[in-house]
Amino acid sequence: MYIIDRFENNWAVVEYNRKTFNLPRELVPPEALEGDVISIKVSVDPMATARLKKDVAETAGKLFED
Repeated sequence: MYIIDRFENNWAVVEYNRKTFNLPRELVPPEALEGDVISIKVSVDPMATARLKKDVAETAGKLFED
């Protein structure tokens, strides 16, 4: 269970398994309040990952040219 402990500026402090972490406020529904239980789903974006890997490889190639 992810529970909103409090809000600090632009962050939501979320408790999970007796530990807390900060989540950008913009990722939390605007109607969410302290004490609300939220659902968090994380997934991999294969297209964005491929673009990032390509960009990194191109940049590394430019930096380490002979």
